[in-house]
Amino acid sequence: MSQTLALIQPHGGKLIDRMLPVAERPAALAAAKGLKSLSLSDRSISDVICIATGIYSPLEGFVSEADYHKIVNDMRLSNGLAWSIPITLQVSQEQAGQYNVGDTIALNLGDGSILATMKLESKYQPDQIFEAKQVYRTDDMAHPGVAAMMQAGQVYLGGPISVIADLPKDQFPDYAFSPSQTRQIFGDKGWRTVVAFQTRNPIHRAHEYLTKVALEIVDGLFINPLVGATKSDDIPAHVRMQCYNILIDGYYPKQRAFLGTYPAAMRYAGPREAILHAVSRQNYGCSHIIIGRDHAGVGSYYGSYDAQDIFNGLSSDELAIRPLKFEHSFFCKVCDSMASTKSCPHGSEHHVQLSGTKVREMLASGQRPPAEFSRPEVADILIASYKKA
Repeated sequence: MSQTLALIQPHGGKLIDRMLPVAERPAALAAAKGLKSLSLSDRSISDVICIATGIYSPLEGFVSEADYHKIVNDMRLSNGLAWSIPITLQVSQEQAGQYNVGDTIALNLGDGSILATMKLESKYQPDQIFEAKQVYRTDDMAHPGVAAMMQAGQVYLGGPISVIADLPKDQFPDYAFSPSQTRQIFGDKGWRTVVAFQTRNPIHRAHEYLTKVALEIVDGLFINPLVGATKSDDIPAHVRMQCYNILIDGYYPKQRAFLGTYPAAMRYAGPREAILHAVSRQNYGCSHIIIGRDHAGVGSYYGSYDAQDIFNGLSSDELAIRPLKFEHSFFCKVCDSMASTKSCPHGSEHHVQLSGTKVREMLASGQRPPAEFSRPEVADILIASYKKA
């Protein structure tokens, strides 16, 4: 237990738990059937899971109007605590008419089965164009995060939630851990310092290099892939999980690497999402997080290192987890090793670095990415998945 206590404190000082005790759930579910109901989107289901299990500590529910404006304008909650993206529950103007401040609302999974209740404390209609420009740095509807926000509804409902049923069955139940569980696991392993690696892609050689460099300065590595909603052209989570397991089994010391899923939906908010990812990993018990080139980015909406620079505005008192800022890495044919511009003196003509688009094109045509870019076992999994598609 002493080792667990030595881990970094959760953001805000304590883990939030909005899961109703199991013994109390039958009565709560029976009562909830008489409430006004609201169907959750896939993204909102992910948000409920992240709030209820403490991943989004210190949030206890969907943000109020006061918190919303403070987050959008200042990257803070109304109590001053650092927070970068408003976690909102949105409905259409037509739907909004049935919900009144003071109501308790049943939140269902879309099939009528109730997952949680929410005490409606705030109902508001913000300027979504302003939100898009502040959070995503663009109001372009071609941006997937902007499109998802704009299409989710113009009216926002805020208030604390309480999960009164079992969480939806996880597609990777053996890897689904709450922050309280990961903190216990890290403590049992004797880890006091842990580096998180956020990913929504298979780990290629450059990623492997970054994680191993990070492992030189901490006790353990938490590979924490996002498995919530992503873009349609991203590689499916079940394929990626096969790749992660292959790498952990063959290329990492088993006692120093741990795999667990991150149930959040991807917002592609670049710098601001990097902060949210860091907060989430601090709550899991991680002392450090790898922030590489264009973390959480999409297209050309963000500068290559904007997601690193945003941390410069937050002191260790405001955000305890520390970012490890890495340059883009590659395989250098002259050095005959993985490297980055910080360690390699040779020109780009000697470097093996492929874009995600180029790799997808190669896989679709049955071509194997070069061994300098991807481990052959990973390439085999990816080629097989493209053949089935």
